[in-house]
Amino acid sequence: MENQIKIVIDGREITAEKGKTILEIARENGIFIPTLCHFKGADPKANCRVCTIKINNRMMTSCTTPAADGMEIENETPELNDIRKSIIELLFVCGNHFCPTCEKSGDCELQALAYRYQMMVPRFPYDFPQKAVDSSSPKILKEQNRCISCKRCIKTIKDEKGRHYFAFKNRGNKLEVVLDPDMGMEISDKLAQIAMKNCPVGSIIYKGKGFDQPIGTRKYDKTPIGG
Repeated sequence: MENQIKIVIDGREITAEKGKTILEIARENGIFIPTLCHFKGADPKANCRVCTIKINNRMMTSCTTPAADGMEIENETPELNDIRKSIIELLFVCGNHFCPTCEKSGDCELQALAYRYQMMVPRFPYDFPQKAVDSSSPKILKEQNRCISCKRCIKTIKDEKGRHYFAFKNRGNKLEVVLDPDMGMEISDKLAQIAMKNCPVGSIIYKGKGFDQPIGTRKYDKTPIGG
């Protein structure tokens, strides 16, 4: 069929629809590729690079790479898993992530990936940045120390006119994701809760509610990420 292609992921041949990304095809076929910045329904930007795979001996991001007929793809290999682990370690040392006291513990994708790739002591020195906590909004607390700049809040949280509530500020190692001060004062409870849910870590906290489920019963407390 003209609209069908065949690719191979870790030795497994898969027939898929032409035009889809490798990540989409992998998920449709029960193959786990880790992601942090990717969010279903939003355009992929390859911010985090955790979904890096090897295609015909070249490193590529699976969320932005369209599958092509005959591709030979490596995903679950020691080399790639060590690359993913190093990215996760870098995210930990570039922020202040204290999992036992975080409201998102057990629901945090970064924490879950650290467990999956058996992160113990990061190989990189801790940066210990001092970042402000923005509590000016009546609905949202923005904890910059936990932010991993994935852009999920920027891409998904908009008002009815399509205006973004969150945006990047500054550049380089001073880059931060900030909440628009005026729009933050008017954000609804519903949208504030969606923003907290869409955040893969504990950087966006909905005020007035600590958690829905107690520690020990949360998503990744029950089942490791990726099954």
